[in-house]
Amino acid sequence: MDSIDCVKKTIEGFIEKSLVSEDPVHAKNTLEWLLKLKSNADDALKIAALGHDIERAIEHRKVKRQDYRNYDEFKESHALNSAMILEEIMKECNVMRELIDDICFLVSHHEVGGNKRADVLRDADSISFFHVNLPYYFVRNGIEETKKRCLWGYKKLPKNLQKVVVKFNYEDKKLESLVRAWIADS
Repeated sequence: MDSIDCVKKTIEGFIEKSLVSEDPVHAKNTLEWLLKLKSNADDALKIAALGHDIERAIEHRKVKRQDYRNYDEFKESHALNSAMILEEIMKECNVMRELIDDICFLVSHHEVGGNKRADVLRDADSISFFHVNLPYYFVRNGIEETKKRCLWGYKKLPKNLQKVVVKFNYEDKKLESLVRAWIADS
């Protein structure tokens, strides 16, 4: 097995054990959206898409929202923690330092972007949140927290990708109605 396959299999192994039920689907869905947005994505982007939330899958290393003053600080810490965990995995899989640095940069910026490649990862992750995670988030966190998270994610998408998100339908019609109202008011 080469180093890239080693990293992918290790990431998938951690994510499959996540206590966050949607994590395995979200990781793969983020990769799918990344490839829709950038069909020629390189290995660094693909690995970053698959492993961007890995810290959520490792309960004893997961950052907790209540430990941060605001949501942005929490998300920054989440991104940095995921990058650190991925760096450890990549070192164990004998990945070249240049690729490790590239992937760590992408993952540490997956919430906010910062350059074209980090922006496409951010966008794929944000779309996947609406596509996969939102119904689970709603059940776990209720209306007010879901509204905040929904608007936070929606506002960071470029206008053309906001149009993609608006077309998603949800089985829970109450959630769908709320999301449409929140987006219309934003």
